[in-house]
Amino acid sequence: MTKVLMIVSAAEQWTLNDGTPHPTGFWAEELVTPYSVFTDAGWDVDVATPGGKAPTVDQVSLNENAGDAETLAAVKTKLEELEPVLAQPLSLDDVEAGNYDLVFYPGGHGPMEDLAVNETSGRILGQRMADNAPTALLCHAPAAVLATENAPGGSPFAGRAMTGFSNDEERAGGLADKAPWLLEDKLVELGAKYEKAPEPFASYVVVDGNLYTGQNPSSSQELAERLVKDLS
Repeated sequence: MTKVLMIVSAAEQWTLNDGTPHPTGFWAEELVTPYSVFTDAGWDVDVATPGGKAPTVDQVSLNENAGDAETLAAVKTKLEELEPVLAQPLSLDDVEAGNYDLVFYPGGHGPMEDLAVNETSGRILGQRMADNAPTALLCHAPAAVLATENAPGGSPFAGRAMTGFSNDEERAGGLADKAPWLLEDKLVELGAKYEKAPEPFASYVVVDGNLYTGQNPSSSQELAERLVKDLS
C-alpha cells in the first residue's frame, strides 16, 4: 500500500510586517481534498505537525468566498470526519519520512510562519530531494523549502521548476502589503524556476522529476490526482 506523510503547519497565526498576529492555519480544501483523493485510491495517510500539535483550520477557508457552495459543503463534511485524525497528529520530530512513498504539504499561510523555518522539515525536504523521493507542496506550503536555504552546497530546490501562491494572488487577497515577505519572491531568490498560471487562481501544477507543486487552492484536486496517476 502506498504510504503518505502529510506534513501540516501547526501555526495559529501569521506575523505580519508590523508585528500584528493574523489568524491563520491550514487551508481546508488543500488538506481534505488531497486526503480524500489519496484514501479513495486506497493509500494510507499519516498526518504530522511540528510538536504533534493539533493543526488549526484557517476559518477564511470555510467562508462563502473560499469556493462554490457544493465544494465548501463537501470540504466541511470531510473536515468533520477527519477531526479525530487531526486532533492527534504525529510529531514531526518522531516520524521517519524515508518510510513513506510520498511526503505532501498542504498550504494556508501557516507554513509561512512555522515550516519556513523548521529545521526538521528542512532536513526531511533535503533528504527527499537527495533520495529522488516523491514530494509535493501546495499553495503557500512551498514556503517550507526556505528552511533548506542554508544547506551545505546550497538549497536542493535551486534550479528546480516550482509553483506556489503568486504575488498577484496575494495582492488580490489583500495581504500582500502586510506580508513580511511574498512566497513568489522568496522562491525566486532561492534560485527556483518559478512558474505560475496565466490567470490568478486558475489550477496550475508543475512537475519536475520527483518534485510536485500546485499554485493555489484550485490546484488541490489536479495535484492530488496527478500524484495518484504517477505513483500508482
